[in-house]
Amino acid sequence: MKFHGKNQILLIFVVVIGIFAGGCSRATSPVKKPSFTPETYPIIDGSTVTIPLSEHLAASLMNLDLETARQYVLHNKTHQAYVNLIERKADLIFVTSPSIGEMELADQEDVELEVIPIVSEAFVFLTGADNPVTNLSLEEIQRIYKGEITNWKEVGGEDLPITAYQRPVDSGSQTGFLDLVMKDQKPMEAPSTLVIAGMGELIDTVAAYTNEPSGIGYSYYYYTSEMWGNEKVKLLSIDGVAPSNKTISSHEYPIHTAYYAVIRKEEAKDSDVRNIISYILSEDGQNLMEEAGYVKITEKK
Repeated sequence: MKFHGKNQILLIFVVVIGIFAGGCSRATSPVKKPSFTPETYPIIDGSTVTIPLSEHLAASLMNLDLETARQYVLHNKTHQAYVNLIERKADLIFVTSPSIGEMELADQEDVELEVIPIVSEAFVFLTGADNPVTNLSLEEIQRIYKGEITNWKEVGGEDLPITAYQRPVDSGSQTGFLDLVMKDQKPMEAPSTLVIAGMGELIDTVAAYTNEPSGIGYSYYYYTSEMWGNEKVKLLSIDGVAPSNKTISSHEYPIHTAYYAVIRKEEAKDSDVRNIISYILSEDGQNLMEEAGYVKITEKK
């Protein structure tokens, strides 16, 4: 659990057998799939990277084909999704973990958030495809982003300055970068020209260094592999392990994370959104997530 001020942020981790706080559980027996019409479907928001998740879920729960279901899916990106949930403009959001700013906003509005992992994910680093460097240690990445390593030759590459891109504060990937990678270490202040607004734009910016592979950036595995592929970039191994569905599922890849279903803790045990989350965590629901290209939620062994 995480606490911030008077507001309790519940980070509820999936277990194979057990009941989650508030009534959401990873089912070991069949869970009845909720059924909705477009008129009764809850207001769902989220991150860009969870749009396919929402599309497949909406199609399944409203018994629609995927193309028709897309018209009922609107994600306003991570930060705005949290704002909408806190301000009661959304009932359920599919997002990355909350930033400090989002937790503070919930605290100010006296809203308790319940944060439940629903699919596994990895936080990844990317560089130009022509960069001879294929692996970095987590410590090397931290030192690059603290400004202590400034040239690729220091990590086995060419004699080129490292251009380290970041994302804006409160974006899902910037929160992941700070929480999962930097942790208690402070990254260097990035010039505005190196703070890239969109994840896809960051990938393309790194890719632009085709003949001078000096850029490095970060994103989420699903986004880079399923939503915004670019043959001019490659994903780096971290501590000798390359990101893949297999290494994410096994937790071998060291920067492991998840996408989360977030609701207001006040939701009743039998509410529509809790029933949706219970379905997602069921065997059928996890199969649906896998069909959408995500990695099923797993425990670290």
